[in-house]
Amino acid sequence: MERLTPIAAEIAARLKERRETIAVAESSTGGLIAAALLSIPGASAYFLGGAVVYTARARRALLAIDDAAMSGLRSASEPYAALVARTVRERHRAIWGLSETGATGPTGNRYGDPAGHTCIAVSGPSERVLTFRTGSSDRQANMQAFAGKALETLLQALPS
Repeated sequence: MERLTPIAAEIAARLKERRETIAVAESSTGGLIAAALLSIPGASAYFLGGAVVYTARARRALLAIDDAAMSGLRSASEPYAALVARTVRERHRAIWGLSETGATGPTGNRYGDPAGHTCIAVSGPSERVLTFRTGSSDRQANMQAFAGKALETLLQALPS
């Protein structure tokens, strides 16, 4: 969290200044993104909610993205990350949505992505989608790196 807190503080300041809100849906970061954003005092002014969407069952239950909506998509992909960011934003009626979906390790996922692979998306007044790879199989280090990259991506999308 030490590395994540300064980025989260800058995000919080921008969101509070602009009176904007965010909702988060994350997978392989396991809640680290939400924890970083919530660690900043005054988080209730900008943080509306979030979910750890680690399985298809969680996706259906927490985001109401059914199997039909997943036709032609797979998790840990840019199109899926964009769908999740857009959906979490809409369901929470937030200005911004942030999503992360990846393979932390120590092995890759069933789709052939290696450990250290994640896709991140920001949905809102500006949109961003990217794939990030660490090249590492260290699960905990990847979780931290993915959360950091997601927060950095959000910070870049927010007007200063």
